[in-house]
Amino acid sequence: MASILDAFKESHEEARVYTGRKMRVGIIGCGWIAEAHVKSYQRCDDVEIVAFADLVPGKAEAFAKKCGVENAKFYNSDKELIDNEKDIDAVSICTYNRQHAPCAIYALEHGVNVLLEKPMCVTIEEAADICRAEKKSGKILSIGFQPRFDENMKMVKKVVESGVLGKIYYIQTGGGRRKGIPTPYGTSFIQEDTAGLGALGDIGCYSLDMVLNAIGYPKPLTVTGYKSGFFGKKPEYLEKPEYTEVFGVDDFAAAFVRLENDIILDFRIAWAMHINTPGDTIILGTEGGLRIPSTECWNGSIGGPMTLYHNIAGECVETIIPEAEEDEEGGSNFDKKIRSFIDAIEFNLPAPVPSSQIIYNQAIIDGISRSAELGKEIEIEIPEI
Repeated sequence: MASILDAFKESHEEARVYTGRKMRVGIIGCGWIAEAHVKSYQRCDDVEIVAFADLVPGKAEAFAKKCGVENAKFYNSDKELIDNEKDIDAVSICTYNRQHAPCAIYALEHGVNVLLEKPMCVTIEEAADICRAEKKSGKILSIGFQPRFDENMKMVKKVVESGVLGKIYYIQTGGGRRKGIPTPYGTSFIQEDTAGLGALGDIGCYSLDMVLNAIGYPKPLTVTGYKSGFFGKKPEYLEKPEYTEVFGVDDFAAAFVRLENDIILDFRIAWAMHINTPGDTIILGTEGGLRIPSTECWNGSIGGPMTLYHNIAGECVETIIPEAEEDEEGGSNFDKKIRSFIDAIEFNLPAPVPSSQIIYNQAIIDGISRSAELGKEIEIEIPEI
């Protein structure tokens, strides 16, 4: 048993030497997720936050003051910030979903590196436009999936890559909340004209990334999707009763996706439902299976030890994979997301979470939405980049 677990041990990277130059960073969109970005940047000695932008007049300045950032400049749009901060190195885009694409494209077109919060955008066409701008610019574009930096999430990938599961042929994944529509921050998450996507884009993208990253991000081929919004119309599920009048996205989604290499993906996600969980994540292969308690993987963690199901000498065996200890040296998963982005710029490294992978994530999300609207299975088409 020990030898099986030893096969998943991780090698350590060499420490990098920093030049001493401070990276100049801007924050676009000053909502609650932006605060996490600011705090992580503030822990980087080689980063200086020089500018903030938000569409709401006065919000950027108030936000910077709240976060304790001094000597920064403030703007009422992403374009104002980019146009005026000529020597800025990078921006974090923390806007609502429908602004992700235009903000990212404008920054890339003006030679600025981009850390783009998830979901990448709303539609596959937007994702393709972002990727084209990235390709033309030659700059770093990384997407904000901090759970990838969790040691347990890394273990999922290591188990798959070790070959102990054999050929992967079926995956079940997803997660959800019994009562958790995110309205404490206002209505930007639940309005169609700001969010464009509900639970599917907010937390579903994390569940998809966990398994797709583990198996090497195969191309999605077809999808049968379903979406509903029953609970968003119930006042008791929202912060304020009047929010039901503007609720216009999904609070539940499910899909059956065919991936290349003859893999089936069974997916479901929810902000609200009458059950505590839609089930664990399961990865089945010809030589073994992996069960991952992961109903809230967007928090960058799993719900307990994983179980590896396999055969030894013709006998069915279950091997418990203990939860990994937190790697406190590099800070939180969010800190590691920020640090890896800065390192990619500083040392000319590949994007930590590349768009070439996440465009497949976005294609599945977009395909689920289109299939649900049409009420039938559809082919997933990835635009030329």
